[in-house]
Amino acid sequence: MAQKHHAYFEEGNFYHIYNRANSNKEKLFIQDKNYQYFLSQFDGYLGGYLEVWAYCLIPNHFHFLVRVKGLGGDVNKKLTEQFRKFFISYTQAINKQELRRGSLFQKSFKRILVDSDEYISALIHYIHFNPIYHKLVDNIDQWEYSSYQSLLSDRPTKLYRNEVIEWFGGKKELERFHLEDKEYQRISGQIFE
Repeated sequence: MAQKHHAYFEEGNFYHIYNRANSNKEKLFIQDKNYQYFLSQFDGYLGGYLEVWAYCLIPNHFHFLVRVKGLGGDVNKKLTEQFRKFFISYTQAINKQELRRGSLFQKSFKRILVDSDEYISALIHYIHFNPIYHKLVDNIDQWEYSSYQSLLSDRPTKLYRNEVIEWFGGKKELERFHLEDKEYQRISGQIFE
């Protein structure tokens, strides 16, 4: 599957957004509180522009499945600028916390257009299984820094939970898809490595 890693943002489209620390040895999230702060900043800078369908934060990188809201004007310019502000803000907070200087993230964040229903489903699966791929946990419900538990919960969330649940045909089907569908485990491991 050919993928354009710097797709142009357009209203109504889904995108896989991801980035990592400058090096594999460096971490984006040093303390537990950093995960919540990252999500709070993401919502503050980008919540008015994006619907978040799934996410996962791993110590040295992150993944989001988002859909661009109807914004009018030059959507690509607006979103690119908001992401820039978001990355700068988070980097400044970590630099202050860790008494470090310089950039934290790789220079260009990746954004891939998600252009099929199968791709959306596989990507949701891939994002939630990322902590297992990186050997951080044995089961997806053990990783607290992904959207999986929030999707199955009734607690308030910024996620577009109802849309995701409807996408799969209900909570039970969403859970079954993640826990029983071995074919998607194989496919998503190949598509998104």
